[in-house]
Amino acid sequence: MSDGLTPTTPAEAVEWYLAEREPELSEKSQQNQRYRLEQFLEFCDEYDVEDMNAITGRDIHRYRVWASKRVKTVTLRGYLQTFRVFLEFCAAIDAVEPGMRERVQIPKVDPEDEARNEHLGADRAEPILEHLKRFGYASREHVVTAILWHTGIRLGTLRSFDVEDLDRDGRCLKVRHRPESGTPLKNKKRAERLIAVSSYYCSVIEDYIQHNREDVTDDHGRKPLITSSRGRLSEGSIRETIYRVTQPCEIGECPHDKDPKTCEYRDHSQRAGCPSSRSPHGIRRGSITNHLRTGSAQEVVSDRANVSGDILDQHYDERTEREKMEIRREFIEGV
Repeated sequence: MSDGLTPTTPAEAVEWYLAEREPELSEKSQQNQRYRLEQFLEFCDEYDVEDMNAITGRDIHRYRVWASKRVKTVTLRGYLQTFRVFLEFCAAIDAVEPGMRERVQIPKVDPEDEARNEHLGADRAEPILEHLKRFGYASREHVVTAILWHTGIRLGTLRSFDVEDLDRDGRCLKVRHRPESGTPLKNKKRAERLIAVSSYYCSVIEDYIQHNREDVTDDHGRKPLITSSRGRLSEGSIRETIYRVTQPCEIGECPHDKDPKTCEYRDHSQRAGCPSSRSPHGIRRGSITNHLRTGSAQEVVSDRANVSGDILDQHYDERTEREKMEIRREFIEGV
């Protein structure tokens, strides 16, 4: 340990780091960084690391091995990338020796595996929606999950909807870029479009509006579609909803031999850690793949989800080459 270091507990260092990064990170990035560093704190508890001053290259290696036994390589890469930046911050505040970040070895990941790390398949999405239909019909959870799955839209697009964006007669949702009132779209005006919605889900959304939607306006006087008692539902709350409804124990047994009554991943702030839970982006990826697998033209899916063909191929399309070939065969033979 260097004499120039100041005693700092791992928990203190993590909180100071997150406070330092807060102004420059989105809410989603803040949550991701906190979750990743909470894994490091768990490691510190297990190995009795009480002072960041004592961290050595051997400890870093031990943490890497410890984490690699718990998560996939793609996830481990994210843990260690965050950990490396964290150590750089710790060096700046004299909590660890300078240069410690260079001792963090980042595993190599195949670009294809990195792009396709998680998605919600139809084999899981459909039972979840059936469960919500039966036990939570037209609830906020039902509407959020159904819209994300059937449209393949981004989380920010879902959050941007107002009540008036549901066109009941036209059976569609209007997507509008409204940065001046708090709901910008990722691709701005280019993302504006109409998204077809089935008659059934139009009815579900209408029933939600009439019976379960909190009758509130947001800070700009708009009437959000997806609400809480405080106004337009935040991205974090939407994300938390999806983490919860996609946990297998919500509708059946846990595949990880955990008891839902004592599982740490059932806690509100820990649900993202469940190996089987999925994020809204995981639903988007699964939805796009499902549309393609069931024969929707790539151009149609691209327009509906507002994603270019190249990006769709690289990051969203989970089909095998044989699946693509069989769909082409069906199209050619049907001509």
